[in-house]
Amino acid sequence: MEMDTPKWLEWAREIQALCQTGLANTNDLFDIHRYQRMREIAVEIVHTHSGIPKETILDDFRSQLGYATPKVDVRGAVLQEGRILLVREGSDRGWSLPGGWGDVGVSPSKMVAREVWEESGFKVKAERLIGLYDQNFSPYAPLQFYHVYKLIFLCTITGGRPRPGDDILAVDFFDRAKPPSLSTMRTSKKMLADIFVHVEHPELPAYFD
Repeated sequence: MEMDTPKWLEWAREIQALCQTGLANTNDLFDIHRYQRMREIAVEIVHTHSGIPKETILDDFRSQLGYATPKVDVRGAVLQEGRILLVREGSDRGWSLPGGWGDVGVSPSKMVAREVWEESGFKVKAERLIGLYDQNFSPYAPLQFYHVYKLIFLCTITGGRPRPGDDILAVDFFDRAKPPSLSTMRTSKKMLADIFVHVEHPELPAYFD
């Protein structure tokens, strides 16, 4: 089901980001206490509206250090005979493009190739960028605490065979007209539609928010 990001979550995200950056740039004891209290308010907002335990949220917020900047998620769009490769996530049993968080020290193209291999068992080569999405503006995944950029690369298979990786329940190819139930925090219907459009019209530039 598609829905808009609730205002309370937008406020909590912004407060958390301001506190994280503030704590990274001050040594003033009074400012530190103010930012910590503001972070607690962000925790209260999330807890009140989501029911997630306060300590869980606070521990997550505290683990975010340094200047607050968007996280990066890379995904591989792999097609075979007109069908798209998807993996079934163990966490919510929905299907998604194989991929995950980008790692420090690894280029985006190599990162997506590694993620596809680890999750699906296929070796691939990243050919071009399909799009760069601002996940926080997506109506498909409203409960996301942090700002996330999602990069989707069109990839070609160079080897391997279907083999579910850790936390992956299944690997399969799907027809454009019959997509399965998606893990919408990872992959949306719009992203799948954009992939097929770019495959049909390779002259198009990469999509970006």
